[in-house]
Amino acid sequence: MSKGSEMATTKKRNAKKLTTLDSFLETEGTRDEFQATAIKEVLAWQIEEAMKDEGLSRKRMAERMGTSRSQIARLLDPTDGNVTLATLQRAAAMLGRKVRLELV
Repeated sequence: MSKGSEMATTKKRNAKKLTTLDSFLETEGTRDEFQATAIKEVLAWQIEEAMKDEGLSRKRMAERMGTSRSQIARLLDPTDGNVTLATLQRAAAMLGRKVRLELV
């Protein structure tokens, strides 16, 4: 058997074992946790990008929101999941944006 046909056979066998990330995480029991972390990472990134677009530093954002720079650091920390919806909404409003959530 040639090397090319061996690789094709291997790929076919492995393709049958493939799974989606969602099903893998569900099997591992970590899907909800992973999803919550991903959502926070995206929100933190979007807020930071909007701040850059507006030319706002963390200090200036804190002043606008009437809070501390450490609160803004927590808001922008993608690993900190303890940011309230109210804080996200205030930050979005300071940037001329809105937070949109939906149940699916």
